[in-house]
Amino acid sequence: MPNTFTRTYVALPAHIDELGHVNNTVWVQWIQDMATAHWDAVARAEDREAFFWVVVRHEIDYRGNVSEGESVTATTWIEGGAQGAKSLRRVEFTDSAGKRLVSAATTWAMIDRATGRLARVRPEILAAFL
Repeated sequence: MPNTFTRTYVALPAHIDELGHVNNTVWVQWIQDMATAHWDAVARAEDREAFFWVVVRHEIDYRGNVSEGESVTATTWIEGGAQGAKSLRRVEFTDSAGKRLVSAATTWAMIDRATGRLARVRPEILAAFL
């Protein structure tokens, strides 16, 4: 079982679009926020200092939505091992009844802070996430 990371988001007025629910761009921001928060919470200090991650692909399925004032629970995890510099992350958002509203598979690439170049993700970097 992968190491999951969870947090709650509340739909604020600024998140709502003309359809009366959370805008798709907000979901994307929340997906990115989840990845960053999970990395910051779990990664070893030396890895946080040496590397950062950039998105190379988002694949998002929208199955529902929430309106202003409603909350969602977001859960994220790393799926499987890395492939070179890339790693696959899953993020799911559920409503208060546990219904899955949004699910995402995002591919991230690890960058070496010192060189600005792609860095191979070594097993010890992902160990705390798997």
